[in-house]
Amino acid sequence: MNIAENRRAKFDYTILDTYECGLVLLGTEVKALRDRHVNFGDAYALLKNHELFLLGLKIEPYKYGTHVNHEADRTRKLLLHKREITKIEKETLRKGLTLIPLKIYFKEGRAKVLIGVAEGKSKIDKRDTIKKREGDREVARVMRRGQR
Repeated sequence: MNIAENRRAKFDYTILDTYECGLVLLGTEVKALRDRHVNFGDAYALLKNHELFLLGLKIEPYKYGTHVNHEADRTRKLLLHKREITKIEKETLRKGLTLIPLKIYFKEGRAKVLIGVAEGKSKIDKRDTIKKREGDREVARVMRRGQR
């Protein structure tokens, strides 16, 4: 079940590789995710002491939570195998690469995050993306007219 997708990431970054990570959450965070109260904003992943952490992801407090409700903008731990973490470490040592959350979803009842190893796009690359998107829309528009 798809919860949210970071569409802005595909515009601002070139995604080189993706990894599926588990997400350590509190009970009220899971309930808020099921209600789709999540905002990527400036979210990114950080590698510290051979562990991955997700920063900047805002999961709004659960509406019906009590005094034990979670903080909206807290650091969350990501779960990966050691070999995947070492592979990510090697990839991010390259200059200009970062870890960006692309999608949050439930898989077999567990919350998962799709993390992408990404390289920032320049303004020229972003213009090319816009041109390609507009061209695809125009082609789709013409195809629809032809089907009528």
